[in-house]
Amino acid sequence: QVQLVESGGGLVQPGDSLRLSCAASGFTFSSYGMTWYRQAPGQGLEWVSTIMTDGTTTYSISVKGRFTISRDNAKNTLYLQMNSLKPDDTAVYYCAQRAHEPVGQGTQVTVSS
Repeated sequence: QVQLVESGGGLVQPGDSLRLSCAASGFTFSSYGMTWYRQAPGQGLEWVSTIMTDGTTTYSISVKGRFTISRDNAKNTLYLQMNSLKPDDTAVYYCAQRAHEPVGQGTQVTVSS
């Protein structure tokens, strides 16, 4: 059974940084591309970033240059380093296997002064 547990969210000010983590279990983590999504209040699910099994990364235009996705296969953990946060980044952030829907509870990120 696939389990993905997101953590690391919080309330920060514009310009601050946060690092999100996603602990994976129930599948062979190293064999899957992984994705971060987010959902802002009243909005649909938005793709943020994907990392493939070979380490190739892609980002949405809205976060490129500010966010960095990474993975530690030894720890079965996915990360999202978020720098220069903006109020528009406020959302619940979810991780998922690539091309799959999120299965976890997500972690709330609120950017506000």
